[in-house]
Amino acid sequence: MIKATNIHKNYGNLHVLKGVDLHIKQGEIVSIVGSSGAGKTTLLHILGTLDRLDSSYESKLEIHHKNITVFSERQLSKFRNESLGFIFQFHQLLPEFTALENVCIPGFIKKTPKEQVQKRAKELLDFLGLSHRYDHKPSELSGGEQQRVAVARSLINNPKVIFADEPSGNLDSESAENLHHLFFKLRDEFGQTFVIVTHNEELADMADRKLTMIDGLIVSEQ
Repeated sequence: MIKATNIHKNYGNLHVLKGVDLHIKQGEIVSIVGSSGAGKTTLLHILGTLDRLDSSYESKLEIHHKNITVFSERQLSKFRNESLGFIFQFHQLLPEFTALENVCIPGFIKKTPKEQVQKRAKELLDFLGLSHRYDHKPSELSGGEQQRVAVARSLINNPKVIFADEPSGNLDSESAENLHHLFFKLRDEFGQTFVIVTHNEELADMADRKLTMIDGLIVSEQ
């Protein structure tokens, strides 16, 4: 599903990623842990095509048998919208739109017919226990509900991979635990691959594999 070879990233004189190799199978839930500054989020952003790897090295990134390294920005945007989903610590919902409208946005960008997108969005919100929240705006939702709306949005285009960056970092302990179990339920229901950067040891240990990063490299795997 994901095959990364010799991934490097420099920001000026700061060498953040120093030759990361990574292989993730379809349907796996993989957690990435490490101290702040280890390169976790940078790696996640590169794997998720939100940032570019350094092209001055002999590096390669393949996702679902596609060589992402050679994609143009336009190709990347299309691939990202159609094949990848994202969940962040802060839900990034648009405050002026309802829960249903927020979930629909990636589907509209993909130019999927409106009725089809709305039907799928309602199915996801129902699945996530939010059938009574279609018309509520983010300010009218709890933190856990907002994050579940963000999860639904990440799934609207049936992506092959979900990338999550500290997804439970802004939640209370009960909501965090519910979200953690939800990821495994989603994997079993929809077959998605999950790559999760987290400081939450409970979530990290629940994953199929836990990768530890130190100083820009993956140093251990459990």
